[in-house]
Amino acid sequence: MATEGCPQPAFKGLKIMARQVLVVDDSPTVRTMVKTTLQNEGYDVITAQDGEKALKTADDTKVDLIITDINMPNMDGIELIKMLRSGESNKHTPILVITTEGGSNVKEAGKAAGATGWIVKPFQPEVLIAACKKVAG
Repeated sequence: MATEGCPQPAFKGLKIMARQVLVVDDSPTVRTMVKTTLQNEGYDVITAQDGEKALKTADDTKVDLIITDINMPNMDGIELIKMLRSGESNKHTPILVITTEGGSNVKEAGKAAGATGWIVKPFQPEVLIAACKKVAG
């Protein structure tokens, strides 16, 4: 059935649920940059400053996407990804790594742990947005 040229129905008062994203980075500046970039695209964003806090947040809150750094205190990003993948609630949640680490050995470790994608810092906002849309809509 072709819908070309047909007006889209209007649903006044209907609120479309935004995607919930958990951003994990020990740098307050990076957390703020990522959060602002995603909020400007309509995502709901919560943040954590390390893997331990992120793991607790991800266990307590339904998230549609997790974006994590690799090098963080208390629990690094690789360990966080492993822990998230070992549980049921985030076993299939897309996880993007955003880090200064660009070496193939670190990328392989991230992939082996269960990372969905990789973005190298500094990042362009449009690259981050495109990656988020690709993996989580």
